[in-house]
Amino acid sequence: MARYRDANCKLCRREGEKLFLKGTRCQTDKCAIERRGYAPGQHGQSRRFKVSNFGMQLREKQKVRRVYGILEKQFHGYYERAARRLGVTGELLLQMLECRLDNLVYRLGFAPSRKAARQLVRHRHFMVDGRIVDIPSFQVRPGQIIKLRDKSKTMDIIHDAIKQFAQTDLGWLRLNKATLEGELLEIPKRQDIPITANEQLIVELYSK
Repeated sequence: MARYRDANCKLCRREGEKLFLKGTRCQTDKCAIERRGYAPGQHGQSRRFKVSNFGMQLREKQKVRRVYGILEKQFHGYYERAARRLGVTGELLLQMLECRLDNLVYRLGFAPSRKAARQLVRHRHFMVDGRIVDIPSFQVRPGQIIKLRDKSKTMDIIHDAIKQFAQTDLGWLRLNKATLEGELLEIPKRQDIPITANEQLIVELYSK
């Protein structure tokens, strides 16, 4: 399976903002954006040019794709599915990305980053409605319960993440720390999705 293997901090620097790809490191002064807030590469500090419409569309697409840790082919597949459904394509795209199992594991605070959440899912640490699911892209439906397996409840990485990163203020998710389980209450609306992106630019890019 193809995956990104280079430095994650380069991605944040290229987009010019924190994408929170490295868990606790992003909250400290060790964050690459704090230390070197310019684009990576030999000419990163000297890049001064006007960005075209295509450039703005591309940057928004790359930012969203990198936030969720998805490669181009899979991301384009999400767009095509969103375009075939009734509704606002950009919002539907973000909703599908938010309902991925690895993203919900991260949103519930079971992992410090989406990358860590993806690995935990692949290693069969989580169940959905009582069944083990090891597919990070699994689409969770409203009402389904995401639960940590009994033999995985002693893992330090999960307990540390819950203490530091649990986001219980999202109204479309419910977290039960006592039983280490969460529930997707409803499909999130655009204003409830905590990501700074102009999804309409992505739609314009792909619809050319």
